[in-house]
Amino acid sequence: MLKLNVKNETARLRAVVLGTAKSNGPIPKAEDCYDPKSKLHVLAGTYPVEADMVKEMEAVAEVFEKYDVKVFRPEIIEDYNQIFSRDIAFVIDNKFVKANILPDRDREYEAIQHVVDQINPEDVIVLPEECHIEGGDVMPWDDYIFVGTYSGEDYSDYITARTNIDAVIALQENFPERTVKAFELRKHNSDPKENALHLDCCFQPIGKDKAILHKNGFLVEREYQWLVEYFGKDNIFEITKDEMYNMNSNVFSISEEVIISEKNFTRLNSWLREKGFTVEEVPYAEIAKQEGLLRCSTMPLVRD
Repeated sequence: MLKLNVKNETARLRAVVLGTAKSNGPIPKAEDCYDPKSKLHVLAGTYPVEADMVKEMEAVAEVFEKYDVKVFRPEIIEDYNQIFSRDIAFVIDNKFVKANILPDRDREYEAIQHVVDQINPEDVIVLPEECHIEGGDVMPWDDYIFVGTYSGEDYSDYITARTNIDAVIALQENFPERTVKAFELRKHNSDPKENALHLDCCFQPIGKDKAILHKNGFLVEREYQWLVEYFGKDNIFEITKDEMYNMNSNVFSISEEVIISEKNFTRLNSWLREKGFTVEEVPYAEIAKQEGLLRCSTMPLVRD
């Protein structure tokens, strides 16, 4: 049996599901893309090729091996995108929550059934159908669960709106001892620089008390200000619009001291090192073209 435990984003990682880029399928048609960034690359002829993405993900697997982290991989479905394992489920405390994602992606969950089978069935939560939620919007942080959402009446017009208020309420009901704090995110179907697909596209806590943040990702300024006050200005690395577009907030913590980051994030990586972090740099620029990066392709199961 897997003894699940995730209290926050940065405690020492022991077990994780890492997605896979194998048999990723043909380049999608522009009109079939789930996010504006993928669409942009399809139209520009720069959509990533499978071999490059496989190589990038193997680099991450090697870092996990170095730190003695148990890695689970999805079963390979022919011609199917299974990179972003964060979207399909997430762990809070000892509970495994199945995410209600875009219906086209249901098979991704089936491909990790061999992992789910190792979890006590009583610890698996399936939210009601009306709760839309993806793991990229959910961050346990000690007493809090931070959640990215969009509550506009035009929610259904945005393919980029992935977590609704019903899901926020359901999380509060399932984790009554925590405070669920929701943040309204800026959504845009066609301009990736104006779109925060998930909360981890514009914010992520790191270490014990620091955070990476992008102001424009938040629709409500006082919600952004709350985070600035909570972490303290000196503990925040504010990223630019271009850095958000390149997914600088989407790094991944192996522990409070060690962070996996993309090797081209020069400004961020220098700041992290200045602050005393060990930065494990990997190439991930091809995967980033699908509007997801390191946090999106990992689903932590056990942290100390």
